[in-house]
Amino acid sequence: MRVSAKSDYALRALIEMASRADGKAVSAEELGRLQEIPHGFLQAILADLRRAGVVISQRGQSGGWRMGRPATDVSVADVIRAVDGPLVSVYGLRPEAVTYNESAEVLQHVWIAARRSLRDVFEQTSIQALADGKLPKAVTSRTADEDAWQPH
Repeated sequence: MRVSAKSDYALRALIEMASRADGKAVSAEELGRLQEIPHGFLQAILADLRRAGVVISQRGQSGGWRMGRPATDVSVADVIRAVDGPLVSVYGLRPEAVTYNESAEVLQHVWIAARRSLRDVFEQTSIQALADGKLPKAVTSRTADEDAWQPH
């Protein structure tokens, strides 16, 4: 699996927002500075997140960006889908829409199983869990295995 810079930056920006105890809006400039995210790129990401209802923008003196929904209700999957589209795609199609000839049709099951595995982790991990550093068992159980840390 390849995680795009867009998804990584979006998640990092949201962790910053969710980490603020006061819940006040934070400027894109500050988010970018804190997480070393290029400003123009961050603005486009925040616009995608706003369209998905994940964040809201606030104008004025104390303006900026803040969570549009409670961080406990926003999953990693929600964020990836908001900025990059489906979790798994094959040639730009969702796995259930891909067709193969008879000898290769088993591949569709592999793509769907991969999507299910990603969902098991991404849909159970909230932005608040990331901000608190308290990952769900779906993550901790998979990272406890030493082999998970090995590049294959």
